[in-house]
Amino acid sequence: MSGQPYDYLIVGAGFFGATFARQAADNGERCLVIDSADHIAGAAFDKEIEGIHVGMYGAHIFHTKSRQVWDYVQRFAAFNTFINKPKAIASGNAYSFPINLMTLAQVWGVTSPQEARAELAAAAIKIPNPRNAEEWLLSRMGRLLYELFFYGYTRKQWHREPSELPISIVQRVPIRLTYEENYFSTDYQGMPIGGYTNLIGQMLDDWRITVELATRYETKSYEEWCKIARRIVYCGPVDRLVSGFPDLEYNTMRFEVALHEGDQQGNAVLNWCDYSVPALRTIEHRHFYDLAHLTKHADASEKDRNISVVTSDIPALYSEHPEPYYPIRDTRNSEVYAACAKAAKLAFPRLTLGGRIGEYKYLDMDQTIASAIAKYKALNK
Repeated sequence: MSGQPYDYLIVGAGFFGATFARQAADNGERCLVIDSADHIAGAAFDKEIEGIHVGMYGAHIFHTKSRQVWDYVQRFAAFNTFINKPKAIASGNAYSFPINLMTLAQVWGVTSPQEARAELAAAAIKIPNPRNAEEWLLSRMGRLLYELFFYGYTRKQWHREPSELPISIVQRVPIRLTYEENYFSTDYQGMPIGGYTNLIGQMLDDWRITVELATRYETKSYEEWCKIARRIVYCGPVDRLVSGFPDLEYNTMRFEVALHEGDQQGNAVLNWCDYSVPALRTIEHRHFYDLAHLTKHADASEKDRNISVVTSDIPALYSEHPEPYYPIRDTRNSEVYAACAKAAKLAFPRLTLGGRIGEYKYLDMDQTIASAIAKYKALNK
């Protein structure tokens, strides 16, 4: 080891930074983790309100197909058995979601996979080579389902017409010809008992890891940081590191918290599909952890009359609310990111980019963890 007091400076105390730091610590290396926020856990940050774990940046439901990642997170927290079954509110009605046989029964009255397949085939618009999100959705499901569930929601989320968005944004959307309502088709799913802030706190709880919050990377130069650590892992926006490039674009959200008496929506997640409704989703956080409510009678339990916490995810313009949340990975932004990343690596040879913002791609929590593990291993071959 050289004269630096730390092996790694890690910029960002979310899942990527915490996983990378823990990998290094488990290998006997020392890390300084900094974050501009006054809390750890990044966008997964939650805190207790009225005894309920509330995600302050929206809902985060852990799910993965990887047994390796599942075993890894359970080193730091036990998980419950929550299954995400969101409901869609569209044109004044509630629908099963994602689109499944129950949804199609509600819309078309079909009752079998064969009937549903025939209706979908009849509704689909023949577009041989879809060029954008709208054309891709229309080619799969036709105009009725597209306008009912996706047009307003997508336009609201991305502040653009779906015809202006790349296909990749909507390719994750499933259509099932069964009554299965589980949003995720993964082997492992649940919520960490004690919350995400506690989970990430456990990941960072090692004498080899020092955490400094409310600390900005920009307060020191790259050269100054290199005197502190032999390598820098950066999870922030890469276009802030280099000049001479257009700004990268992001979608962002505002999150409103409201307290109510008793159960408000009967489900953890409601998707609001109509463009006229400001919220993209509303989240009633008690349902993530109070799984016993599923067996209660409608008039049962004093608990049902206690305070419930509902948060609203409200899309906002990045220019008005400059907190990067969702990278807009269209052609223009992908090219800008590639140029910025190349320039940053040339200018800062000891720099590694990581995480959803640092890598400028949509990563679920399990993918973020896997990426951090892989990048640490690649640096230590």
